[in-house]
Amino acid sequence: MFSFKEYSREIIATIILILVLIVLRMVIAKLVRSFAASSQLFEHRTNLVIKYINILMNILVTTSLIVIWGVQTEDIFLTVSSIATVIGVAMFAQWSILSNITSGMVLFFSFPFRIGDTIKIHDKDFPIEAEIEDINTFHVSLKTKEGEKIIFPNNLLLQKGISIIPAKYEEREFFD
Repeated sequence: MFSFKEYSREIIATIILILVLIVLRMVIAKLVRSFAASSQLFEHRTNLVIKYINILMNILVTTSLIVIWGVQTEDIFLTVSSIATVIGVAMFAQWSILSNITSGMVLFFSFPFRIGDTIKIHDKDFPIEAEIEDINTFHVSLKTKEGEKIIFPNNLLLQKGISIIPAKYEEREFFD
């Protein structure tokens, strides 16, 4: 039969951990949103970054709960190694997915360019000059002057040289 006294330390530690998780999620979401607002970043990009941070925090809390409840090391090792094998095979087959997600996070916080900027990608074989239409988790949507839509992976944006082309302002006479 379940006895509260027997597991009181684990239950209290679990409750505290969950409360800390809730508070941390709210604080981190508020910090990321204020950073995004001060940097004039779009809401959907902000939500993606918050989602990834929440996933990381959930993994850390799950690991902490395993330690708190004293799950046997052999059981943990067997489960983690099985999951790691499956994930490893999947990531080996699609290593660029993880690279693009990481690059998307770097682009979010460093914001070297914004939606609406015209950029030139310095590629020896296929140079591209286009306007940034959207920045997603895995790729950036570009539109050339000819109307061609190009989907460019985030990890290549960090590897290639890029120039931001200043907007051309037409000089007009000012009238009152």
